[in-house]
Amino acid sequence: MSDPAADGLVLIVEDDTAIAEGLGLNLRLQGYRTDWAADGEAATARIAEGHPDLVLLDISLPKRSGIAVLEELRAADNHVPVMVLSARQDEFDKVAALRLGADDYVTKPFALAELLARVAALLRRARLGVRPTAAAPGGEALSFDDVAVDLGARTVSRAGAPVKLTHLELELLVFFLRNPNRVFGREELLREVWGLTHAGQARTVDNFVAQLRAKLEADPDRPTRLVTVRGTGYRFVPA
Repeated sequence: MSDPAADGLVLIVEDDTAIAEGLGLNLRLQGYRTDWAADGEAATARIAEGHPDLVLLDISLPKRSGIAVLEELRAADNHVPVMVLSARQDEFDKVAALRLGADDYVTKPFALAELLARVAALLRRARLGVRPTAAAPGGEALSFDDVAVDLGARTVSRAGAPVKLTHLELELLVFFLRNPNRVFGREELLREVWGLTHAGQARTVDNFVAQLRAKLEADPDRPTRLVTVRGTGYRFVPA
């Protein structure tokens, strides 16, 4: 069976021509269509004109940074899936990108097979909606403490105020809520939520859990719901 997202348009925002051409070639070999922007200003224009299905966004760009491009996209309520690519190892950049609404973050140098798997999984989720593990009938709601999740509307609120979650943050939260008290390793979460069938960057899970804690826990530094199980992974402890 063919991948339902295989004909998606992927915009590569990368100022290194060799990297951009290599990514474009390999994406096209997988059946995707591609476009390219070499700086932040061109990226904004390409997204507005071409309506890509996915953006591979480098952080360090001429004219305008990838962070600035991402911030403008989300401020304009444009929720195109964005996978950030960066040679920077600084945790601040990862957290900033995720807080601004990046759907995934990959550090250079990356394994091509893993990147392609992440692209396929992200496009598939965007086309098909919530993965079966997190699916629910329209209108069903989940809650804990003062947090309410409307699965039909795909909205989250805390004490009645809306909370903005990225697509992946919502899927991770719903997965935890549907599997309370069970401990999940990072690689297992990458498989079940991200759709990756091979070992990936486990630190990605840590970053997403940290974001959920910051948005939903009463005290993110001393979480009581999304707790760490040392040496293993995470579990959701219901109220």
